[in-house]
Amino acid sequence: MGTVHIVGAGLSGLSAAVRLTEAGRRVVLYEAAPQAGGRCRSFYDATLDRVVDNGSHLALSGNRALLGYLERIGASNALTALRPAAFPFLDLGNGERWCLRPGGLWLFDGARRVPGSRPADYLAALRTLTARPGATVADALPTGGPLYERLWRPLAVSVMNGAPDRVSARLFGAVLRETLLRGEAACRPLFAEKGLSAALVDPAVAWLERQGADLRLGARVDGLDQEGGRVAALSVDGARVPLAGSDAVILAVPAWIAGRLLPDMPVPAAGRAIVNAHFRLPDPAPELPGGLPFLGLVGGTADWLFRRGDVLSVTVSDADALAGQPAESVAATLWRDAAKALGTPGAALPPCRIVKERRATPDQSPVHAANRPGPRTALKNLVLAGDWTNMGLPATLEGAVRSGEFSARAVLNSKNTTFSRLGLFPAFTLPRRGPI
Repeated sequence: MGTVHIVGAGLSGLSAAVRLTEAGRRVVLYEAAPQAGGRCRSFYDATLDRVVDNGSHLALSGNRALLGYLERIGASNALTALRPAAFPFLDLGNGERWCLRPGGLWLFDGARRVPGSRPADYLAALRTLTARPGATVADALPTGGPLYERLWRPLAVSVMNGAPDRVSARLFGAVLRETLLRGEAACRPLFAEKGLSAALVDPAVAWLERQGADLRLGARVDGLDQEGGRVAALSVDGARVPLAGSDAVILAVPAWIAGRLLPDMPVPAAGRAIVNAHFRLPDPAPELPGGLPFLGLVGGTADWLFRRGDVLSVTVSDADALAGQPAESVAATLWRDAAKALGTPGAALPPCRIVKERRATPDQSPVHAANRPGPRTALKNLVLAGDWTNMGLPATLEGAVRSGEFSARAVLNSKNTTFSRLGLFPAFTLPRRGPI
């Protein structure tokens, strides 16, 4: 068995590496950055004197691939579940609060659903499961009304990083199918109390190193030498690394980097920016309404608030316009929303760090969603991984892990044959799990 060279140590690359190492394959991981994790990482910020996440992510207990990945690397307790599932919201325009509490007969309890919505209104979610390929979320769901404005629209923007009239109804429906439509046990929010790196990245790196995998940080793959319909060598920081005949390559990098390394391969365009603001709160730090560690917002600029200790993180998706503003202006705008939510309107701007991800996700419009490549390529020994590939979900933590698993399965099933000649390899079987 040859070596599997994985380009990119983000979540998809780590997922593939874990699966392949578990199967007894020798793995070499190349990562251009000085740390693993890609966009799923934590870092120390000197202004705040705190470790913060590059961007805030909300995982759910229905994310079976993500939970299986954590179980394999011995980090099952890295995420804390909120039991029972609850999703608090605040309308910054009129101050109204509500908390979505799925489970049981929740649709028939006005206190557990969106104010002004009726039980029958939620049946519209089923339309996303059978939407035509070219349909957007706005095509599939009735627009206007309290349910759309207070749940479907903010949820679509956050999950799909785009306005409902731009993003794929089918991809959005895939998320609903695996979470909200499966009941309370699949909807419990999962929190990385010590940060994304501590929960999802560091345990994987430690596990891989214990198993003998070779992780090379600060190693940029800047070219793929092709010969005879296969990758014959990698160019790593300008140095040629030849591949043996039985070696395989997994390209687990963002779409724009994959397009640079494989100019003839069409890749999806970049999606919208995501902007995050991290504020260090004064002591004593005020609680979020409801006392939970996160809060959804409508009627303002901010989409979500996440609190960890004395750091309040604000996330805004579909944020191209905001990302184009100076950091000082972004901080002032988002702090106004945050301070209002905290019940301290007019409070002085605290220490802040602004993070702008201009290529946070691929374009997730119906056209790009329909044309996402699968793991196999025309090159005999090259497969793809990443949240932009066709793994049945939008670009999320769950999607990234699943794409890595699909690419690992493609390598393991290759039996030294050309990947492009393989039939559809068996769907990766996710582990059966009880409620978390």
